[in-house]
Amino acid sequence: MRILIAPDSFKGSLTALAAAQRMAEGVGRVYPEARLDLIPLADGGEGTVDALVEATAGLPRVQNVPDPLGRPVRAVWGLLGDGAGAVVEMAAASGLPLLSPRERDPARASTRGTGELIRAALEALHASNPTGKPRLIIGIGGSATNDAGAGALSALGVRFLDKRGRELPPGGAALADLDRIDASGLHPLVRRTEILVACDVDNPLCGPRGASAVYGPQKGAGPADVPRLDAALAVFATKAREAVGLDCDLTPGAGAAGGLGAGLLFFTGARLTPGIELILNAVDFSARAAKADLILTGEGLTDFQSAQGKAPHGVLKSAKAHGKPVICLSGGLGPGAEDLFALGLDALIPAVPRPMPLDECMASAGELLADAAERACRLLLLGGKLG
Repeated sequence: MRILIAPDSFKGSLTALAAAQRMAEGVGRVYPEARLDLIPLADGGEGTVDALVEATAGLPRVQNVPDPLGRPVRAVWGLLGDGAGAVVEMAAASGLPLLSPRERDPARASTRGTGELIRAALEALHASNPTGKPRLIIGIGGSATNDAGAGALSALGVRFLDKRGRELPPGGAALADLDRIDASGLHPLVRRTEILVACDVDNPLCGPRGASAVYGPQKGAGPADVPRLDAALAVFATKAREAVGLDCDLTPGAGAAGGLGAGLLFFTGARLTPGIELILNAVDFSARAAKADLILTGEGLTDFQSAQGKAPHGVLKSAKAHGKPVICLSGGLGPGAEDLFALGLDALIPAVPRPMPLDECMASAGELLADAAERACRLLLLGGKLG
């Protein structure tokens, strides 16, 4: 039997590679002779750099940058093995896991560190490819921010000014005082680079489906903060239109990463693309799925978002084109998890076997995932006997 194991990361507990290895451990308890193909995945968030660097035999790089609150953090980005590209993930510099629950505050959090990673990648790309137009992939999942990418763009030379001509302080709340955007100092290498933004959501910048309303609460925004942050993003959209003559705030994905999607669309000529599709293409997933008898995928939380471009959705789309059965192992199930069945999912198995405190689940994630993979395979074995 050939089994393809292709999970996303289980945020806060297991990288995608670690998750794949623990799933393989559970499979091996039931099918020790199975031929396993492990493919760690990402959808633009945590693990995107690792997945693409590994898939292309690239080279990881480390950069010291500010975290969402301005403290130094070592962030990894990567040069791709194809010689013409690089990959950055905002989660490494501006991600929610970099903050404790008490520190989460999208009114203050900044994407400045992500911009410094982008600048480093641009300069490295063009140093090795001075006459071409290399490709930069930016994964924008897992953010702690709501600043429309103003921090990142500032690191690339764009200035955000109030009515007195002073530069705004960092954070999403400060955008309420934005009077003018000066993009004349934008790093010249931006326009000489093909920028692809790996984005796993289709939210607009503002409104009831916008960045503040949908994702603000999980980043620490209270009920009173959401309308204030949404209004600040609306000011950004107005001033960005005035600055560059584009209308990007309603583009699907503009609200991704606290509006970083919109900021990149307005000022860098970037193209948003589903992150999971980028990864699946890079790892030649379709061809490898065609050879498998069974496909296991997984993620930390399966809910309504999973069917809207997350890793399990991408796996299902490719696997079902080849008529392959798919089982999803999930750290937890939320509202709308059952939507995956309409896309062809064959089984959805939670990794947690009993009521457990969250910290215990996180500490035991590897063991729980291996056990869940074993349970899935034992049910599969039983089904074979009944058949």
